[in-house]
Amino acid sequence: MKTGGTFSMIANKREQLMRDIENHLRLITRQLLKFDTVEEILQYLIDAFQSKFNCDFVGVILKQGNELVPKVWNGGLQNLKNAFPISVAKCSPILFQQSLTYRDEIVKKQDCQFMNRLKYEDLETWFTVPIQDEHENYGFCAIGYFKYTPLFEMEKSFNEFGKDVAVSLSLAKEKEQERKKVKGIEFITKNLKLDESLDELISKIVEQARKSTGASFAGIYLYDEEKNLFFFQPPSYGQLTKPEKIITYKNYVLKDFFTYLEKPGGQEMTVPITLDLKILGVLHVEKKEMSGVFTKADLEILTFLTEHVATILQNVYLYQQEKEQMKRLQSLLDYEQYLIKKTIEEDGFDSITMVSGEIFGKTVLLFDRFCHLLATSDKSLQSAIEMEEVPLFNEAQTNHEYMPCTLSVNGKRKKFLFWPVIVGRDLLGFLALEDQQEELEAFDLLAIDLVRNIYSIQFIKQKLVIDTMSQVKDDFIDQLLVEQIADKESIIQYMNLFQWNLYRPHRVATLSIIFSDLEEAEADLFEKHSKKQQIFNELKGKIAQHDPQIVFAKKNDKFVLLVPVEKEQPDEYKYWQAVADQIKRWLYYRGENSVIKIGIGGITKTLNDYYKCYQQALQSLHVIDNQESTQQIAFFDDLGSYTLLHLLKDTEEANLFMNNYLEKLKKHSSTSQVDLFHTLRVYLEQNGSIKKTADELFIHRSTLLYRLEKIKEYLGMDIDDADVRFNLMLGYKLYDLRKND
Repeated sequence: MKTGGTFSMIANKREQLMRDIENHLRLITRQLLKFDTVEEILQYLIDAFQSKFNCDFVGVILKQGNELVPKVWNGGLQNLKNAFPISVAKCSPILFQQSLTYRDEIVKKQDCQFMNRLKYEDLETWFTVPIQDEHENYGFCAIGYFKYTPLFEMEKSFNEFGKDVAVSLSLAKEKEQERKKVKGIEFITKNLKLDESLDELISKIVEQARKSTGASFAGIYLYDEEKNLFFFQPPSYGQLTKPEKIITYKNYVLKDFFTYLEKPGGQEMTVPITLDLKILGVLHVEKKEMSGVFTKADLEILTFLTEHVATILQNVYLYQQEKEQMKRLQSLLDYEQYLIKKTIEEDGFDSITMVSGEIFGKTVLLFDRFCHLLATSDKSLQSAIEMEEVPLFNEAQTNHEYMPCTLSVNGKRKKFLFWPVIVGRDLLGFLALEDQQEELEAFDLLAIDLVRNIYSIQFIKQKLVIDTMSQVKDDFIDQLLVEQIADKESIIQYMNLFQWNLYRPHRVATLSIIFSDLEEAEADLFEKHSKKQQIFNELKGKIAQHDPQIVFAKKNDKFVLLVPVEKEQPDEYKYWQAVADQIKRWLYYRGENSVIKIGIGGITKTLNDYYKCYQQALQSLHVIDNQESTQQIAFFDDLGSYTLLHLLKDTEEANLFMNNYLEKLKKHSSTSQVDLFHTLRVYLEQNGSIKKTADELFIHRSTLLYRLEKIKEYLGMDIDDADVRFNLMLGYKLYDLRKND
């Protein structure tokens, strides 16, 4: 009986202890619901266990990513605490599923790093309680005693207790999330303003993201829809590890560029910033502090933040873009005013090109329509640039269209972008911009159009100046090249205007440009006149650039050149041949198939000598114009008998003489398919040689003999007689001098 009573008493005490423990656990659970933070819950949990159960050690171990970390630790066992963090993968999953005690058989069979560590500690009694609810497993609670303490059969109660703690933790975390959201709203309403700069706004957003998640880095990428790229928008918190520009592609997937897009559990996380389903950018965080990983709660906080700042961020970004655009436009207007001022103050293109280089921050080149370099923003390149390919534009191309071309700069190949400078439908030149492989923005295209317009104005101004000066020059030449100068004062005024000292010795020359027979035949009178005028205008510019001391003007249908005599030294023949060759090259580059003839008169000593020397130049030009030769230049002093005949050509006697000998033959040749007039001239120039004459005319000997018989018949003269041949040759020379009068 006594023994049975003892057992009964022990059983009653056990039941009472279990009821006390269960009541205490329920009390703890109810009390846990009153707390708002995880720290408060865990601290109360530790204190409650220690006060009620007099345990020597209590630890709350929670999962953080792939590791176990002691969140709260009371009591001894510092060696055990120092063993953390411990990999979750190296611990038994039973730890997170059910309560365990030191005496459970299952414990002995587990290869668990945490339980293995417990074996080395001086604990007589220990047990663990998983902290989990229906949705999440947070970790477990570990309780230990240095002395043996009976735990009885409390497994079920402890498991329920762990579930209640997990629920309390979940509720606490939800409360924390709500408080963070409230703080986030307070942060947004109090700190984010539409009138602040984008840098200030970004700084506040990334700082809030860092504080909310404990990240070591927080930054924002904005999306440029036109360029299909994400670009890093400073400032940031921490050091950026990703590229500053992330180029996307059409129909891209954001996750391809940001691996942890809206994905917790890693060392980085990215949350999109969207507005009306349109991507504005992303908020990116990296390396959570305390070696942790970003959680679902972090994702919720960042998502909440991005949703509420998207509108403000978009508005501030657009406002700053507009503000920056206005600033750039104002700067461009200032440049435009400065460039227009330069077109008024200066005649050339150097200043305009230098300022254009400042606008674009690149090398700027200006070419004329023939691709000759006119100006460069870098003076060191003036003589170091060679054209490798000529840009070809058609009339259908728009103002924004350009053509890439390769130039040789100091022997190195470089790419440039060429835009035509056009007025109306006339191509005046090319603007070239160094190609730095960057996509041109709308502002760049606007600036290019502005600079091209300025160049157009300067080209037009030069043309107007040249045209005006040309008219003045023509008037001046008309007054100078007369037999008697009527108003020397006007001549002197013109000389001062053009800075020409015509009192110094000058050589007077006349230039004739003969187009191909096909062009002469096909072109009507108006087209020929227009073409000659266009060539004259271009030659004016070329000669002015080549040598400003040369006077180049137009008188009637001939071009006149007045050249200081010292320019001819040391060899006047080589000098004038070089002038003829240079003009021919200019015309060749222009695409003209033409013949150049230059008649060169004498040297002037006084103003009155210019008319005489001009007449001599005309006579020289007439002679080589009528001769069937490739001779380009002729000096009056080298014409021999022509110089004497020049004095006689306008007399009545000379006219009668020429008519008596050549008029009949000339009339016949004008109405016949056979030019006997030319045949006789070649025969006389070949000193009556039948063979040489036939070869020169490319006809058979018998054909020539037949023609000569006809000539004798028409003239009624013996053309083999020396005196007759002399008179006939004299008639031809008079004809040469009078042909183009």
